[in-house]
Amino acid sequence: MPRGESPLDPDAGPLFEFAAGLRKLREQAGRPTYRDLARRTHYGIATLSSAAAGRQLPSLAVTLAYVRACGGDEREWKLIWQRTADACTGTDASTGTGAENRRTSAAKPPYAGLAAFREADAAYFFGREKLTAALVEHLKEKRLLVLFGASGSGKSSVLRAGVLPAFPDVPSLVFTPGPNPLEECAVRLAARAGTAPGPVHAGLTAEPRTFHRMVRQILAGQQQEGPAADELLVVVDQFEEVFTLCRDVRERERFVTALVHAAQGPGSRTRVAIAVRSDFYTHCTRLPGLVDALPHAHRPVGPMTAEELRAAIVQPAARSRLTVESALLTTLTADAHGRPGALPLLSHALLETWRRRRGNALTLAGYRAAGGIEGALSQTAEEFHDALDDSRRRAARRLFLRLVALGEGTEDTKRRVPRQELDSGPDTAFVLEQATRARLLTADAGHVEITHEALIRCWPRLGAWLEEDRGRERRHRALTEAATVWESLNRDPDTLYRGVRLAAAKDLPPEGLTARERAFLDASEAAARQAQERDRRRLRRLRRLAGALAVLLVCAVAAAGFAVRAQDTLTRQRNEAVALRAADEAVRLSPHHPSLAVQVALGAYRQTRQDRTRDALLNTLSVASIGPRTAGPGRSGRAPAQHTPAGHTPAVPADGRVLAMADGARIVLWDMRDPRQPRRLGTTDGVGLGPIQFTRDGDTLIGVDSKGTLRLWDVTDPLRPRALSKRPTEHTGYVYSVAVRPDGRVAATGSYDDTIRLWDISDPARPRMLDELTGHDDDVKPVVFGPDGKTLASGSNDHDVRIWDVTDPRHASLIATLTGHEHFVDALAYSPDGRTLLSGSDDHTARLWDISDLPRHSGLGRLARHTDIVTGVAFASHGRTAVTVGIDGVVEAWDMTDRARPVPLAHLTNPRGTVKEVRYLKADGTFLTVTAHHSVQIWYTDIGRALTDACDRVHGSISRAQWARYFPRLAYEPPCPRRF
Repeated sequence: MPRGESPLDPDAGPLFEFAAGLRKLREQAGRPTYRDLARRTHYGIATLSSAAAGRQLPSLAVTLAYVRACGGDEREWKLIWQRTADACTGTDASTGTGAENRRTSAAKPPYAGLAAFREADAAYFFGREKLTAALVEHLKEKRLLVLFGASGSGKSSVLRAGVLPAFPDVPSLVFTPGPNPLEECAVRLAARAGTAPGPVHAGLTAEPRTFHRMVRQILAGQQQEGPAADELLVVVDQFEEVFTLCRDVRERERFVTALVHAAQGPGSRTRVAIAVRSDFYTHCTRLPGLVDALPHAHRPVGPMTAEELRAAIVQPAARSRLTVESALLTTLTADAHGRPGALPLLSHALLETWRRRRGNALTLAGYRAAGGIEGALSQTAEEFHDALDDSRRRAARRLFLRLVALGEGTEDTKRRVPRQELDSGPDTAFVLEQATRARLLTADAGHVEITHEALIRCWPRLGAWLEEDRGRERRHRALTEAATVWESLNRDPDTLYRGVRLAAAKDLPPEGLTARERAFLDASEAAARQAQERDRRRLRRLRRLAGALAVLLVCAVAAAGFAVRAQDTLTRQRNEAVALRAADEAVRLSPHHPSLAVQVALGAYRQTRQDRTRDALLNTLSVASIGPRTAGPGRSGRAPAQHTPAGHTPAVPADGRVLAMADGARIVLWDMRDPRQPRRLGTTDGVGLGPIQFTRDGDTLIGVDSKGTLRLWDVTDPLRPRALSKRPTEHTGYVYSVAVRPDGRVAATGSYDDTIRLWDISDPARPRMLDELTGHDDDVKPVVFGPDGKTLASGSNDHDVRIWDVTDPRHASLIATLTGHEHFVDALAYSPDGRTLLSGSDDHTARLWDISDLPRHSGLGRLARHTDIVTGVAFASHGRTAVTVGIDGVVEAWDMTDRARPVPLAHLTNPRGTVKEVRYLKADGTFLTVTAHHSVQIWYTDIGRALTDACDRVHGSISRAQWARYFPRLAYEPPCPRRF
């Protein structure tokens, strides 16, 4: 139940009357929730609720959006807002002075806004003196610096405006890697050396030492012209682009090797500073050229202290002869302190406050009018969007989507795009100009990019665009890259799209394609038509051959028999090829046209009963099984978010009737007795909730939040979950997992502090710690109790699995250590009989272990059908099947009847990409998976049940035209005919 609004303060004067009017307007509109208002207006919930709180005057844009969503008169409320603003500030808008004149002032702002501070802005860069001194000292001593920090922590600014000015006599080279880091590096070095970039690029590709030699050439040339420095300072900003934009693994490794050798090789004349987002730390450890240097080269960028924040706010203003109200300084410090990634939001809010300054004073009223630290960026973006007409809004959507690199298990990042990739139409040019003026985008002569990734996180409208159809955006990005390669190879026909990729690209909206992309698709379609013509000629030759064989039938009985067999073989092979192509098409169709996809897959399976057609049928049925379908504006066929489970961590009790989903801020309970029609039950509150787990009877739910607090809830009545207790776990690192013993009396938590803690939860209202298990040499990840409750298994980043005796949880002891994985252990599952353990790892494999006679144990075999990290494993309750899932988006089902030789049961593909979790729901083989984007998918692998239920998912029989498209030259046999 939503909380009621706080009572208004009658002493607030004009703000009281203004807020009371907004609340009355909301009452007249039927009291829509602020979540509903946020969806209608594209402003945040906090921004809209504070507008009617009576504590500060919202901006005019927020006010009119609130009124529009409640069906009020916008012209009337514009006058009400102006009167209230005049009453609060004591000014008269009719005089033509004040904010508008200040907004058009030509004075240089003392704040950078979303953009990073540059070397030229060093005079206005304050608050990071201590960090800057440490980084300068590090570079002088060690020559290689890898600076890790969260997005928005100020990495770029401290390097450009802090470190670079500390080396005044040292020439510098500053660049971002982009999609081709070696080429970008070659262009920058060649420009400094005054030579052509082609030979430099070839040299870097063939020999990493070329970088060092080019630096020596550059410095030698400068010394010939006069006194010059004998070193070069290289700054590589946004290093995460080598993972998000560069697709060539070999080029990525050569680029890193060249940088490290230039900084640490014998006779080095180069100092190298690299800035990379902290969520890409694990990616960096997979680079052979960098992993050995990281322990001595990496430095973290932490949040600013309160004193540093005050310096960053006050000192730039003082430098410009401005003052900052003490109330504004207090509010800004409180809003930004302790918030990761808040610096670009703070800088943007200060810039907007400066534009609304009163004389030479930055005021709290100006800060609030700008929308505060939460709303300033969203307000600027919405004002930019609202000023566009419909045609330019569509152009803006296409432009901003093109400037975002979609994350794979990480947050979305900005993407630096060459201008020739953009459409050259007038709408795009106008939108680019206006967005650049609003400082939302940064453009130079050759490239365009989003000014800061904070815009991706803080502009709800852009977030909604990205989530509407991520699959389509990935296909569009792949088309863009393919068109670029095609042009770079002089339009080589071998690089054109064919088959499924061409069909998928043709589904993209044509108005969103650039001229180059349309030309690429046109050439691909022309090549496809030529291939079809060649196929038709080949088919005619085959038909003539069949006719010749028929003539031979007249000549001899033996020849006739041979001809008949040849014709049958030809027909069977043709039908088999058609069915396999149709199966592939069905998987592609399933997210967008589930009813048609089921019929195509069912028809393909009936034509050819092979593993490939069986997997396609199971794929299409699973895709179509997440709640009721809607035909909303996104055309994706997905159920509304409030009717479909979503989150990042699932928990399921032994009976599989209830599902708990943690989405960070809360846990939502779902009735899963009919997995195809989940029903929402109750909700618990929490802060940054992570791992969760039910007791076996399903009456108690246990979880750990991001602050390391152990929380327990009574969920006997899942409609009304009740908090029982919470207490600190006292782990010093992130708590990755939680497990509950089958008897529900003991719990375990695994943490990145390399330890496991055991808890007595026999009295859920007063949990207490029993024992701390140590022995792992790195982060502890999964923990799981054995079915008999006497053993506990744990996996770790030290590559080992450990088995513990927890018969007496107060004095637990190590029984065995299972070794064999070559990378981090991410997932564990016991078989129901407790005789087998299944583990999943970053080494792309899952392993089976025989633990029936501990401490003796042995490896039974490897399940190695994944191409990336195995993130989740699970046994069915009967123990005859198991499932493994991974970053590659593949869901593998296995027949475990003979655990020494497990047999693949089904190879399924999740349409929403990376799969992070898997849980079985029922003994009939139904299970669910959770993707990196928090969507939930229901699956089952019983082909008999699939054949029985398939037509129940169909809405309208496949037409003759559709049949001819997917089953050419086969008789029309709809698998699910109309029922009259």
